[in-house]
Amino acid sequence: MHLFYNKSKQLRNFWWIVVFFLVLGSFTLPALLIAKHYGWEVTMLMQALIVVAASYVCQLLRRKPLTEVIGSLDSLWAKNFGIGLGIGAALMFIPATFLYLGGWVTWQTTSFDLNMIIQAAGIFLCVAVAEEFLFRGFLFQRLGNGLGYVPAQILISAYFLLTHFNNPGMTGNTRVIASVNIFLASILFGWAFIKTKSLSMPLALHFMANFVQGTVLGFGVSGNEQSGLLKPVFNQAPVWLTGGSFGLEASVPGLIGVLLALVVLGFWSRDPVMVGE
Repeated sequence: MHLFYNKSKQLRNFWWIVVFFLVLGSFTLPALLIAKHYGWEVTMLMQALIVVAASYVCQLLRRKPLTEVIGSLDSLWAKNFGIGLGIGAALMFIPATFLYLGGWVTWQTTSFDLNMIIQAAGIFLCVAVAEEFLFRGFLFQRLGNGLGYVPAQILISAYFLLTHFNNPGMTGNTRVIASVNIFLASILFGWAFIKTKSLSMPLALHFMANFVQGTVLGFGVSGNEQSGLLKPVFNQAPVWLTGGSFGLEASVPGLIGVLLALVVLGFWSRDPVMVGE
């Protein structure tokens, strides 16, 4: 067995993963140094552009189009994006409705600020692009191709959790529930890619879940405080039930919502383009 090449004389997936991190580092390190020198912030937009650029360069090196990573930008891509938006919204509205009906959380209205909504939508879109390209893009797909998608799901979900592990509020029972929820959410996003062979649904799922949780319902998003159209009032309910300042990601109802979404995707038929592969 050749160390670097497979039987088809192609570079092995492990080495493409190494190449990806080298390319990603070659973009990230200069950006960090320049930002530090000028006192700039490395924004989510910059992070998203860096990950997309690294993916594009790696695909150029493989002599493959970027659409192999993100899926063909056609009507099916748009359809799956819309479905992902719906599932992502349901992930947050269903547990929030449960908490409201149980009297554990109520909401106060805040002043409508269109600029705030647009800015938040832009930030959450950049978060979704950066994280989905990193965790469900080139890296995930090379792991899936080399090891199979079950090991790839476990490895990438552990990596996804690790990047969130020191978020604000990751302590005590919150850390336990949030860790399980974040790990399973990564499985959900990965499964959405496996079912559609496209980043459209994972991108939409990720974006809308964060947007509804933070900008609409006013919860924290992975421990980061958000200003929303509504402001939640926790009526002395336990943190494990509401998620507290961390967000619905650290609540038992939120966890149940992710499990239900996994079941829904489990019954999802592959897109027509996948039949026979």
